[in-house]
Amino acid sequence: MKKVSLILSAVLITTMVVTSCGGGESKEVAASNVEAITNEVTIGKQVWMTENLNVDKFRNGDPILEAKTDEEWRKAGENGQPAWCYYNNNPDNGDRYGKLYNWYAVNDQRGLAPEGLRIPTIEDWSRLIDFLGGKEIAEEKMKFTEFWADNNGKSGNGTNEIGFSALPGGYRPGIKSFREFSGIGGSGIWWSSSDHENTREWPIYINFPFGLSTGEFCDHTNGFSVRCLKD
Repeated sequence: MKKVSLILSAVLITTMVVTSCGGGESKEVAASNVEAITNEVTIGKQVWMTENLNVDKFRNGDPILEAKTDEEWRKAGENGQPAWCYYNNNPDNGDRYGKLYNWYAVNDQRGLAPEGLRIPTIEDWSRLIDFLGGKEIAEEKMKFTEFWADNNGKSGNGTNEIGFSALPGGYRPGIKSFREFSGIGGSGIWWSSSDHENTREWPIYINFPFGLSTGEFCDHTNGFSVRCLKD
């Protein structure tokens, strides 16, 4: 067993997926097939980052727009412009949860993922979930041991036994929604790089108490978290 430095990370209430979509801690890693180095963890044959992406530039150095207001977020979505924000536009949330990105940032040819990393496909996410034993089992293993809100007296925290450190960082709904930010404490959503019919993409989300889901497709103007794989 190895001591692992886990950097925190992680967005949607299930009903909102249908409508609006269309801190580090040192701990023992129980699974023998998990190895971690600083902020990465090997799960099966995949090497995942243990924190959400928090960059404000593309791989080539070009800056990405920070959309602080509803108007800036709306214009970026309407123009197909890459953009990011902090939850509630509060940089303190970025320290724990990373940034929220729209699809145009995720899909930009300049590369959102840093050198040596890539944004996972929906198949990559499914492979992770299958390796962990399916959605119900994977959810508990992936969620961090703190910061998930209780529901009806039941703790939302997970075991984080595989070191993924998923956190409920919330999301910024797309420009067609009347909400600005939602879900912090209860849900975490991460983009995949898989596009669907050129207008919608496939994210993965964990929402307590509704569980883990893949295969939903959402509007490109949503702001979700990004978790990278080692290339």
